[in-house]
Formats: sequence, C-alpha cells, structure tokens
Amino acid sequence: MGSMTSPVLDPTNPFAQPSALPYALPDFTKIAFEHLEPAIRAGIAQERQEIEAIATNSEPATVANTLEALERSGDLLDRVLTVFFNQLGSDTHDGLDQLEEDITPDLSAHSDAIEMDGRLYARVLDLVAQVEAGTLTLDGPTAYLLTETEQDFRRSGVGLAPDDQDTLRDLNSKISSLEARFGRLLLAGTNDAAVLIEDASDLDGLAPDSIAAAAQAATAREHEGYLLELQLPSQQGVLAQLTNPRTRARVHAASVTRGALPGENDTRPVIIELVHLRARKAQLLGYEHYAAYIAADATARTTPAIMGMLSDLAPKAVANARLEGAALADFAAKAPTHDDVASAAPAVVTGDATPGSRDLGTGTGTETEVAAADWAFYSEAVRAERFNLSDSDLRPYLELDTVLTRGVFAAATALYGITFTPRPDLVAYHPLARIWEVFEADATPIGLFVGDFFTRESKSGGAWMNNLVDQSGLLGRKPVVVNNLNIPAPPAGEPALLTWDEVITLFHEFGHALHGLFSNVYYPSHSGTNVPRDFVEYPSQVNEMWAWDRGLLAAYAVHVETGEPMPSEWIDTLVSSRQFNEGFATTEYLAAALLDQAWHQMGPDDTPTSPDDVEAFEARALAAVGLDYAPVVPRYRSTYFNHIFGGGYSAGYYSYIWSEVLDADTAMWFESRGGMTIENGRAFRDGVLSVGGSLDPIEAFAAMRGRHAEIAPLLVRRGLSEISPDGVSA
Repeated sequence: MGSMTSPVLDPTNPFAQPSALPYALPDFTKIAFEHLEPAIRAGIAQERQEIEAIATNSEPATVANTLEALERSGDLLDRVLTVFFNQLGSDTHDGLDQLEEDITPDLSAHSDAIEMDGRLYARVLDLVAQVEAGTLTLDGPTAYLLTETEQDFRRSGVGLAPDDQDTLRDLNSKISSLEARFGRLLLAGTNDAAVLIEDASDLDGLAPDSIAAAAQAATAREHEGYLLELQLPSQQGVLAQLTNPRTRARVHAASVTRGALPGENDTRPVIIELVHLRARKAQLLGYEHYAAYIAADATARTTPAIMGMLSDLAPKAVANARLEGAALADFAAKAPTHDDVASAAPAVVTGDATPGSRDLGTGTGTETEVAAADWAFYSEAVRAERFNLSDSDLRPYLELDTVLTRGVFAAATALYGITFTPRPDLVAYHPLARIWEVFEADATPIGLFVGDFFTRESKSGGAWMNNLVDQSGLLGRKPVVVNNLNIPAPPAGEPALLTWDEVITLFHEFGHALHGLFSNVYYPSHSGTNVPRDFVEYPSQVNEMWAWDRGLLAAYAVHVETGEPMPSEWIDTLVSSRQFNEGFATTEYLAAALLDQAWHQMGPDDTPTSPDDVEAFEARALAAVGLDYAPVVPRYRSTYFNHIFGGGYSAGYYSYIWSEVLDADTAMWFESRGGMTIENGRAFRDGVLSVGGSLDPIEAFAAMRGRHAEIAPLLVRRGLSEISPDGVSA
C-alpha cells in the first residue's frame, strides 16, 4: 500500500474546500491532474480520522452519532473521486491510467478498513437492538438505512475470523486492480482495432456525413484514409449500411476479436484470474458462487429466480431469431452481389462460417444462414423493403440538438413540467461537454445536467450516466448529473445526425439522468440511482417509450436542411416496425446475460485455468442454454464485456431484462392513463424517481402501479408471446 499523507490538504488545491460554483459543480477551470492524487490521499486519511472518531465514541449509539456520522464522513474523498472516475471514463490519459493503477489498492484497503471494523458494526447492532426493544423509533428511510447498513457490514466480511478477513482484503485488492486493468486494456484494444479504410469505394453505402466523420477520425490519429472506430457492442452501426461484404467482414472481425488475440491488449488472462478470485470471495463469505452473492443484494434475491426468467425467454427468443434469419437468408440469396467483390465470400454461408471472426463454437449444422457480419446489412435491406423505410432515410430527420431539445427535454417538460436553460458560462471537464440548468415549472432550481455526447479516443465505449454531485437533504446538496454517449463527431460546423438506435440511447440515458435529478432523499447513500443493480435500469428504460410517441416524433424528427417534419406515414411505419428484428435483439442480449451468469456460477475449483479456455467456455455456455445460433453473436463477448469485467454489472447483466419487466408494465400503465400527461409524470416521479434508494424499490413500484409487475407486457413488446420454442407461431 502507498504511504498515506496528512489529512490536511494544501489549501490551494481546488478540492480542499467544496466548490463555490452553482450546485457545487467542480471547478474544472482550476482542477489539474496534479491535484488529484494529493486530494485522494488526503481524503483517505481524513475519512479514517472521521471513522475512528465514530468507532471510539464513548456515548451510546444514536442515529446522529452513528448513522448520520457515517453518511457525513468522507466528504473530501467523495469530491475528488467523483471527478477522478468521471475523467477516467470520459477523457482519460496515461497519467490518469497510471494513477488508477497506483491508487486502486489503497482505495480497496480503505473500504475494507471501514467495512470490516467490528467497532462500527457493534454500534450499528446497538441501534438494531434499540429498535427491536422498542426504545428507538425510526422513520421509514432511516429504518431502511439501518437495515441496509447492517447487511452491508455482514456482506463485507465483518464477522469473519481475522485470518479470513486478511484473505478477503487481499482478494478485494486484487479484484479491484484487475477490473481497472480490464477497462484500460479494452479501451486500448478498441482504439487499436479501429478499421482503417484506404479506398473510399470500400465505404460504399455510408452516408456522406459518416464518411466525413471517418475521414476526420483518421486525420485525428494521423492516418491517411478513413477510420471506422468501434463501438462497445459486438454489432457495429456501420454494418447496416456498408454494401461491400469484405468491409463488413473486416469490421465485424475487428469487433468480435477485441481482447481475444495474443498481445498487449489480450484481456483473457484478466478474465480467468478475475472470475477465480470472485468465486473465492463468494465462497469465503458463505455463498455457493459469486452470482449468488450478487443476487442476494438485488431485488432478484436468488440465482434460480434469475435463471428461471432467462431460461424461459431464451428458447422463445432464439426461435424468433431463427425465423428472422431464414427470411434474411432468403432475401440475401436473391440479392445482387457487390460489383467489386464478385470473388468474395458469399453473403449466405453454410454451417458455422462467420466471415472474419474466430469460430465461436456456435455452428448450427448444415443449414444455410446469413453470416453474423452480414445480418445488420440484410436486416436493414429487408426493413427498407418491408416498411419502405431505412436508417439512411431517417438520419437526416434525426439531428442531435433537435432530438435533444424538442424530443428528450420536451418529453420531460410535458411529463414533469421541468425546463432546461443552457449555461455556457459554466465550464465542464471537456470542451465538447455542455451544461444545462434544470428548473421546476415554478422556476425552483433542481440541478445541473451535463451532456457529453461525442466519441473520442480518450473516452470509454458505450453510454452511461454518473453524478458529479449527489442530492442529499442531510448535506443540503442538489444534483449534478452527467450523460455520456459515443456518437461519431461530425466535422466542424456540420450537424450530428443520429441513427434510430442512438435516439433510443439518448432517451435511455436521460432516464438515468432524471432518476438523479429528481432525487429527493435525506441520506446521500440513498440518492438517485443508488438502488439495487437490477432496478437501476428501470427508470431509464421507461424513458425510452417517449422516443416512439407519435406527437413527440412529429416535433423532433425534422429535416436538418429544410426543417420539414418527417412525413406522418413514415412515423406510422417507424412505430409499426418496432418489433422488427426483435428476435435478434433479444437473443444477442440474452446470450450476453447468460454468459455473465455462466462465468459467475462456478466455485473456485471449477473456473477455467488458461486464457485459451475462454472461447471454448463461451461455446459450451451458449450451447447449454440453446443460444448457439451462429448468425447472432452475443451483444458482448467475454473479452470486451466491460459491464461485467470492468464495470459494476458483474453477475448482474440480467438487470436490463429484469428491469424491463417493470418497464413494459409501466408503459402499459402510462398508456392506460392517457400517456404523456403531467398527472402521470407526477405519479411516476413521486412514486419511483424521487425516492431513490430510501425504501424497497419493488414495494415502491407496487405502490405506484397498484400491484406487482407482470411479465405479459414484456412478452408482447418483444414479440415472444406467440412464438413456440420450435420456431412455429403458436
């Protein structure tokens, strides 16, 4: 462990005092890289002093001197870590990466020192005893906090013998370091895997603005030609437009082999070690496996409950995908070949051939099927033929700022009465990140929203939300929330045109932002999205429904040049095509979710021991649940599955479909009550969004909905209610 510095931080360090800017927005005009490590180390030392004072307090335990004192502790450390981790994801560099590697073991040891402190736990148990004896009466959120705090101490190993605690500390340190290493390797590997195209004819099919963005990306990295940068999932957006099958195969191969090839960015050794250490940790804490450890602290509670849902959906989803695949294969067999690649591999292949990718072990015999690299292209072609509407038709009507202001923000205004005012006077952490101030209908300030929408080499892949400031009544703070996306940046002065998937992502991430902005809780640990992992996606998925609202679409889908609204018949077609390719989407998601469970449902003696075992493990895991359908690659293969090996979703990627049960049921609730109205928005905000983690989220949902969730709306939405496992319409 690195040496600890004095808890007194140099007063010239911008983290030494809370920011004086509106909403305590970190002052990025003053923060420099050299300020981070001293502030982190001083924050660790300061919080240890605060914790020691709580643990050694000679007074009997009270809410104020124990629970509230714990909630108040670590303020300096929180201030600097929110900036540090935000920067790591949004705009990293070698210095930040090295600091993460250096500081991660110290942060892990610091957390363990608090969570395994028997003196603190004794004070918490004292409060529990007072409640049980009837000498202490708590309000609902405080009672919930006490229950959670006691459980967190137990799950952190406070009751283990000293030697076992030492073992757990070592495991935690190694696990956190490996997770950080995975993220660094993945970012480097994804950057290195970008596909350089020298001949512009190989980009046939891409829209002019996309070609210009690829040229700009190449120039930024000092290349000649065009650079197709990779997005985080297996499927790359450009595959739907590229007419050259060789180019598609190159892009797909680059995507699905990230981290799977020997070399400096090989993530497989990290995966093997990480799953083994997690399995050891779970066993040490008394759980069958790591998945059981994670489920126990979520709304699912048990892995059988999780597997019951996933295993029930999987055969229905893959049956639907096979029907879709057969239709695509039929279309592809009749489609003309690309003029310039007459001798290239055909678009329709036999068995498990997947152009450009390594064998996933997911072949399905001798049937003729569309290759994984070509699914998106032919799917888009079939969509255009069936619905007379393609992504290239839609993009000129989906300009980023218009979708944001007339779509995302407008939906929030219609539902919740809130408004958004740009704050160009406030400086964010990157020149491309913009800030808005958010107000209630009566002009009461709510907080700040930071939008960081464009991809860059220093930015992690995917899309996410995080807080720079947590709302809290105890601390008297309002929220500052950030949304990150990875939209290809257009050349200077050109508009950013979105795909329909990017529109959905924009609405989705803003649903997370609303969860943070509307937080109205007392304790900071209950703020906003601090809810169980398998509930956190629920509000964001609900917010996606408004992207499809016909009235809203007519307002935000306008032509970037003429200002003309999207033709009403196009809107009707877009909405009616919502279930198109849903078998593929559900199958690729479930394949990833079940891979996650497979990796984490092993004891330490059962985990693979060699990096070379990773692909074989994937193949067995997919075959075991009937998802070994070659044309549909898991949304994330293990080697670039950042959610579970570098992020916070380990053994929890099932959360999206688990939350979607609630989401689909809530969409039905909105529709039955008139849709986008202030009354409905108020009920949803008051019942779910504002309460954060201050009470059991499932009970909060049931109170708002009037009953617990039902799965039928999800099956209908995903087109699974009429598909039998053998692929025959029921």
